[in-house]
Amino acid sequence: MYRKEKSIQIKSSASALYSNLSVLPIPEKSLTYFTVVHGNVLNMVSASGDGLNFSHRQLQSKEGSITASSSLIMQMYESDGSIMVYWHALDIPETPSAQAVFARGIAAARGNFICVGTSSGSLLVFDVPSKGTNITLSEVLEEHREPITDIASEVSSNKEYIADLVSTDDSGLLCVWKAGEDFKLLNKIPAYGCTCSSVMLWTGIVVAGYSSGQIRLYDALSGVMYAEVNAHARWIYALDIASDSGKLLSGAEDSLVRIWKLSKSTETNTAEIEHLHTECVTDIQICGAKFCDGEGSAFAVTGYDLSEIIRYTQI
Repeated sequence: MYRKEKSIQIKSSASALYSNLSVLPIPEKSLTYFTVVHGNVLNMVSASGDGLNFSHRQLQSKEGSITASSSLIMQMYESDGSIMVYWHALDIPETPSAQAVFARGIAAARGNFICVGTSSGSLLVFDVPSKGTNITLSEVLEEHREPITDIASEVSSNKEYIADLVSTDDSGLLCVWKAGEDFKLLNKIPAYGCTCSSVMLWTGIVVAGYSSGQIRLYDALSGVMYAEVNAHARWIYALDIASDSGKLLSGAEDSLVRIWKLSKSTETNTAEIEHLHTECVTDIQICGAKFCDGEGSAFAVTGYDLSEIIRYTQI
């Protein structure tokens, strides 16, 4: 069971974007960073461990107009938002189409790569050095034909799993990758007529949330479907996994956040999902939900046009 804590106020509301909440706990400083996007503004709040002190920061992306510039700018900052360390221009087609140009979906892989999805279906792979700011675009992966919706890397601490990255797009296609100096496509899990809006990867299991409200579990390498759950009545906007406990969090347009337990049997080589808890976030269209620690003992939620972050802790 979870109980509702005092909400964190933010400077502006959350836009209706998939997975519109990031949470970064920093135990050594007894701080947790929460970030929410509103238009081209990133709202960042750092909260003390006791939940009494907060510090706010807003970062605004530099976007040139189509008439004045041939590109839109993607920016990378230090984790506290203090310094911009890198920017990259997304090319605008010479022949404008009805499709917008944007970056969507981001994940770190193998410790030194950051992968970013784009509206063209490409995955941009950036090589990030352990020291310094000499970030470079090392590779562009072009297996998707539809705009990327989400990217996730393996969240378990076990390094034995071959697959360490999964990407998905508006069509629902899932691509499973092995990261490295040259990224290798391991498997394509076909779409089945629904957008896959959020995806996670845990102990070699792909967890995919769909516009149908369903959650599916797949084996990353074989593509075999382990389970399918009718989890929500409306579009799933966010998934998250507590890496240490295997808890899964799902948030959807039906104003429900649900907590599940994932497990994997080495004897039968199958994965299972069990429902643990449901929280109704009344009159809120959920657009972001994240665990606040590796055990899943607390989680946070954002909603469209809501200027606060709602928090829950385990009783």
